[in-house]
Amino acid sequence: MQLFLTFLAYTLFVAGYSWFKLRKEKLSSQEGFFLGGRSLTGIVIAGSMLLTNISTEHLIGMNGSSYKNGFIIIAWEVTSALALILTAVYFIPKYLKMGLTTIPQFLENRFDGFTRSLVAFFLMISFIVTLLPIVLYTGAINLESIFNISELLEVSQVQGMNYTIWAIGLIGSLYAIFGGLKAVAVSDTLNGYGLLIGGLAIPFLALISIGKGNPLEGLSSVYNKSPEKFNVIGAEDSVMPFEVLFTGLIINQIYFWCMNQMIIQRALGAKNLKEAQKGLLLTGLFKILVPLIIILPGVIGYYYYGDLFYDQQDNIYPELIKKVLPNSLIGLFAAVVMGAVLSTFNSVLNSAATIFSIDIYQRHINPKVSDVGLVKIGKFTSAILALFAIAVAPLVANAPDGLYQLLQQLNGIFFIPIASIMLAGFFLPKISALSAKVALFVGLAFYISCSFIFKVDLHFVHVWGIEFIINMTVMTVISYFTPKEKPFQIKDLNIVEMKGWKYTKSFSILLVISTIMIYILMGNFN
Repeated sequence: MQLFLTFLAYTLFVAGYSWFKLRKEKLSSQEGFFLGGRSLTGIVIAGSMLLTNISTEHLIGMNGSSYKNGFIIIAWEVTSALALILTAVYFIPKYLKMGLTTIPQFLENRFDGFTRSLVAFFLMISFIVTLLPIVLYTGAINLESIFNISELLEVSQVQGMNYTIWAIGLIGSLYAIFGGLKAVAVSDTLNGYGLLIGGLAIPFLALISIGKGNPLEGLSSVYNKSPEKFNVIGAEDSVMPFEVLFTGLIINQIYFWCMNQMIIQRALGAKNLKEAQKGLLLTGLFKILVPLIIILPGVIGYYYYGDLFYDQQDNIYPELIKKVLPNSLIGLFAAVVMGAVLSTFNSVLNSAATIFSIDIYQRHINPKVSDVGLVKIGKFTSAILALFAIAVAPLVANAPDGLYQLLQQLNGIFFIPIASIMLAGFFLPKISALSAKVALFVGLAFYISCSFIFKVDLHFVHVWGIEFIINMTVMTVISYFTPKEKPFQIKDLNIVEMKGWKYTKSFSILLVISTIMIYILMGNFN
C-alpha cells in the first residue's frame, strides 16, 4: 500500500504543478496549443527533450539489450550529441527564422504542397504504427512488474497488461488533449530531472550493494565477471557493429535530432534562439550521461542473473528495480517511470495532432478554419490516435531482438526517406519537387523489400546507409532533367529574437571531445 501511495502522490503532484503553471495560459490559439506560446526556456526544452526521448522503450528496451549485448549499443546514445550540435548550430536558426510550427511546412516552402502532405501522412503513420504502441507496451511491462497489477486485480497477466495499457493511454492523452505542448513540456521538466536522479540511483545502489558499501569495488566486480560487456566496439555480426556509425546511423541521428517533429517541436517553441541552442546542447550533454541509466543497469543485471532472462530480456530492468530499491522508493521511481511513459506518449500525440491539424486539415480540408477550430481538431485527433495506439500496443509483444531493436527497425521505414529529401532540400539547391517525391517512394520500397520481404544478410543500419545513397542518386538524376528553376531562399520573419547563445561553440567542442573519448577509453578495436 505504501508503494502505491508514493506512486500516486508523486503522479498527482506533477499533474497539480502542471495545472498551476498553466492556469493563466492562453491555450486556444494555434501557437499557444501547438508551440507553448513560443515561451519555452532552455532548461524546459532540455528536460522535455530528454524525457520525450528517454521513455520505457529505453529503460526497458535498451537495458534489456545491454543485458544481452553489453555496451556496444551505446552508439544509439552518445552519437546523438553530435546530431544535436548540428541542430543547434545549423538547423534551428533556419527553422526559427522561417517561423515553422511543423517540419513539413519547410518542405512546402522548399518543394511543393504535395511533398509536404506526403511527408505529413508518412509521419502520422510512423507515430501510430511504431512509436505509440511500443511506448505503451513497455510502460505496461514496467508497471505490471513493479505493482503485480494482474495479481492485485486477480486477472491473467495478459489482462493486467491490457488494463495498464488503457490506464497509461488515457492519462497520457489527457495531458496532450487539454494542455497542449506547454503542459507536456512542464510535466516533462519535473519528470525528466526525476528520471535522471532516480535512474542514476538504480545502478549506484546496486554497485554499493555488490561492493559492500564501495561502488567502485562493485563496478570492478561487475567488470571482472564479464569484461566483454564493457566494450563499445561491436563486432561485425553483433547487434550493433562499429561500422554502422559511419553508414546509416549518422543519417538516422540527423533525422531524429534535427528533423523529427516530436523532438524538434520543443525547440520550435523556444522564446528565442539563445534558449533553443541552450536547450539543444544541454540535451546533448544528457545524452552522453544517460547510458549510466539505460545501459549500465542491464550489464549489472547480467552480474546478478547471468543468462536467466536471455529469452525475456525486456524484464531485466523491472527485476533490478525491485532488487535494489527499498519499498519506500519503488513507488516514487515507478511514478517517475510512469512520467517518462506519459511524456513520450503525450509528446507524440501532440506532434501528430500538430501535423494533422496544420499540414493536412488546414491545408486540404478547411483552409479557413479559425485558431479555436484548429485547436479543437488537434484535440480530437489526439483522442482518436490514443485509442488506436491502445488497441495496437499488445501486438508488439515478444520482439525477437527486444523492443528497442524492433522500434529502430520500424523507424527506418520512414526516417531515412524523409531525412534524404530534407538534407537535399537544404544542401542541394537544384533538387526538384518531382525528384523528392520519387525518392520518397523508392526509399520506402527499397527498405521494406530488404527488411521485411527478402532476406538480406546485412545489418538494417547498413541498409539505411544504402537507402540514403539510392535516394540521393535518384534525386540527382531526376533533377538533372527537371531542375528546380528558382533557388530556394530562407526569409527571416522576425518572430523571435535571433541572437545565439554565447557558449554554443565551446559547449559543442566539449560534446565532440567527450564522444570521442568514450570510444577511445572503452573501445577494444582488436
